[in-house]
Amino acid sequence: MTQVHNTAIVEKGAELGENVVVGPYCIVGSNVAIGDGTRLMSHVVIDGCTKIGRNCVIFPFACIGTQTQDLKYKGGKTFVEIGDRTTLREYVTINSATNEGDVTRVGSDCHICAYAHVAHACKVGNGVIMSNAVALAGEVVVEDQAVLGGLSAVHQFARIGRLCMIGGCSAIRQDCPPFMLVAGNPAQVAGVNSVGMSRRNIPEQVQACIKNAYKLLYRSGLSTSQAIERIKSELPMTPELEHLVSFIESSQRGITK
Repeated sequence: MTQVHNTAIVEKGAELGENVVVGPYCIVGSNVAIGDGTRLMSHVVIDGCTKIGRNCVIFPFACIGTQTQDLKYKGGKTFVEIGDRTTLREYVTINSATNEGDVTRVGSDCHICAYAHVAHACKVGNGVIMSNAVALAGEVVVEDQAVLGGLSAVHQFARIGRLCMIGGCSAIRQDCPPFMLVAGNPAQVAGVNSVGMSRRNIPEQVQACIKNAYKLLYRSGLSTSQAIERIKSELPMTPELEHLVSFIESSQRGITK
């Protein structure tokens, strides 16, 4: 049974699924939809055209779906979507997109820790962990299962690849390739995320290919384009390696070195 605390405000038009809990002093806007089993602890604000998935937990003082901070915003209908089983801790802010019809999206099974910020039109994948006070500028892409250490900041339009791990207090200005360890200010690639790949049951032979690709990209003295050609010609193109190559070839900002 859905429960709404008597101090909460749920505006007319809001959609609450089965077994939703809206705790004390929460505010839910008229264009909000909340999936089955999701819990708003207390003092949570959810506004705008926002859709929250099933079995999420949102902790006190989180603010989801409010207007973008982008000064280019000229009005219009923009959206926020949160997947299933995602946890948003205290004071997390997730802004709506800037351009008409655009979406800020956070996937399923994410863990977004206290004070983290997801700006307009970001696309955060599934299984992502963002530690305390991580800041994503507008239109950042974070792929599945990436981990971002506390107080790290990501430049507008930059991308964080799948299973990439970002060290705490890092300043990310360029794209961070999948499966890599990245840290520093300015950020640098420090190695391969072997622990992360093992935890995700990526086979050892695939991990070996990723490590060989890393050596060509970062330890051979080759340019990025030369290294990519060597990877294509010398290494077995597993799906993981294909993803790494595709990510680098599609980079608009260049990759973190």
